Amino acid sequence: QVQLVESGGGLVQPGGSLRLSCAASGSIFSIYAMGWYRQAPGKQRELVAVITSGGSTNYADSVKGRFTISRENAKNTVYLQMNSLKPEDTAVYYCNADDRQIAYWGQGTQVTVSS
Repeated sequence: QVQLVESGGGLVQPGGSLRLSCAASGSIFSIYAMGWYRQAPGKQRELVAVITSGGSTNYADSVKGRFTISRENAKNTVYLQMNSLKPEDTAVYYCNADDRQIAYWGQGTQVTVSS
C-alpha cells in the first residue's frame, strides 16, 4: 500500500505561480512512476505530468514550458511547479503513484486561477 498526501493548492491570479507537493509513504520502494493529473468540472481526469523512478518526465502539451515536475527522493516527495498559470488550469489536481500493478491516488487539491 502507498499513501499520498498533496498540498499547495489555492487561488492565484492569471500569470501567477503555485507549487504542489505530494508526499508518499508506505510501500514506496515499489513505485515505478509518480505524476499529477487534474480534473476540471464536467471534464475527464487528464494527465498533467509524470516522472519515473529513473527521472524521465512527460508532460501534457497544454502545460509544456510552464509546468515542471520534480522529485526529492530523500523526502519521498514529488513536486509540480506551475508557472504562467491560466484560467483553464483551474481544476482539482491529484497525485498518482504507479507500481505497475496498482494506481494509487491522493485526495486531490484545488487549484483556481482567477482574477
